[in-house]
Amino acid sequence: MTLLQDRPAKALDDTAAAPFLADSQWRDRLYSNGWVPSLGGRLEVIEPATGQVLTRVGRAGREDVAAAAAAARAAQPAWAALAPDARQAVLLKAAALLADKAGEAAPWIMRETGSVEAKAAVELEHAAGFVRQAAMMATEAQGLLLPSSEGRLSMARRVPLGVVAVISPFNFPLVLSIRAVAPALAAGNAVVLKPDPRTPVSGGFLIARLFEDAGLPAGLLHVLPGDAEAGDALCRDPNIAMVAFTGSTAAGRKVGETACAHLKKVALELGGKNPLIVLDDADPDVAASNAAWGAWLHQGQICMTAGRILVQQGLHDALVERLVAKAGQLPVGDPTTGRVALGPLISQAQLERVHAIVTDTVAAGATLAAGGTYQGLFYAPTVLTGVRPGMRAFDEEIFGPVAVVAAFADDAEAAVLANRGDYGLAAGIITSSVGRGMSLGERLDVGHLHINDQTVEAGPHSPFGGMGASGNGSRISGPANLDEFTTWRWTTVKPAATPYPF
Repeated sequence: MTLLQDRPAKALDDTAAAPFLADSQWRDRLYSNGWVPSLGGRLEVIEPATGQVLTRVGRAGREDVAAAAAAARAAQPAWAALAPDARQAVLLKAAALLADKAGEAAPWIMRETGSVEAKAAVELEHAAGFVRQAAMMATEAQGLLLPSSEGRLSMARRVPLGVVAVISPFNFPLVLSIRAVAPALAAGNAVVLKPDPRTPVSGGFLIARLFEDAGLPAGLLHVLPGDAEAGDALCRDPNIAMVAFTGSTAAGRKVGETACAHLKKVALELGGKNPLIVLDDADPDVAASNAAWGAWLHQGQICMTAGRILVQQGLHDALVERLVAKAGQLPVGDPTTGRVALGPLISQAQLERVHAIVTDTVAAGATLAAGGTYQGLFYAPTVLTGVRPGMRAFDEEIFGPVAVVAAFADDAEAAVLANRGDYGLAAGIITSSVGRGMSLGERLDVGHLHINDQTVEAGPHSPFGGMGASGNGSRISGPANLDEFTTWRWTTVKPAATPYPF
């Protein structure tokens, strides 16, 4: 493993260098009707590449959640009553600000998440796109005229839910927060956002600053970094109408159970064990490039990561040879030291889990063809071959830079292996025959299907979500947003009231 890590420590709290994201604004604080001290204590934010403290923020406890949710509910009706083009203007200004402040935001994404520079740039670009898409949603048609009896007007209209809680993860903290925050606001809701406590700035306070400067009225957006206590409080609070959660399947089950018990709408976007199927008519060089990107991008810490690379037997050895060569050439290290391909994993616990899956799978009979080593939180790009169902690397979501390769004989076996397990998020198929790829794709139980592409794909205009253990059937982004963040109200109108028989 080529490890690059020689950067001297540099703080990110220099207000002269970064006035928009000055550490002094949020130190030991939350964003809830302004920057306020927290009642739940404080959190230290650790840079995974160095182990150093980046900043310190407030930790939201149950009292903080209750106060924020009540304030959001009080503020929401006036926002919903505002003209749609006025709400749209706020979101468009926030999107423009995000593009303008990308240079200040990128270092926070890199240092909080271990992201390489290119991934941070894409995240910022996509985040601005999600806000612009949400802004357009504010002025879309909001309902339908329904058939009715003579003398009566019947209509169905989309109306806000009230207060939406957003719980977001560490891996793409800005995108996975703002893709829910922005459309929820556009639809006329207020929002309480709980970013992952490891990424409170790029996943939360950056968004607070954007909407603060964009002119969002007070009380409509609250940012409460916190742990499971805060998440549980959001799921139970009577002022919260909906919980939109992105994260692990295990945590999502708890969120769904608690929120549904309190009769809230719940949207769960969870994990994946996404198959990338390489058919024997594919170009091996192109297929290996897709497999490497899909398996190792952002250290494999993406729900859409190519978790199983299924290769037809005739192409198997050629693809493995190319993957192993790529693994040996990709530099790993601190993303702020220079141009590296992979940064650190998010935590020691995650590194230990990744390594345990690799070692257990090898012990079960798989072959370690590349990688399987680490320094600090830097895990080398890894290739496992001969992986079969029943081995941990085949069955479990790894969330690390591990390419799991399994061979198959024909298209029927490929479909069986791809569908094995409870997940159903994304799939990719690499082939020189689009018709063959489409036919195989129709047999896969996934929410996203990509013919001649790898599995890591998302965008502001496309409905995102999975099946089974990958989610509860909800979708987010593009045409799904109006369904997700509003509810139907049926209204009938007669010119005058008329008597009934009683």
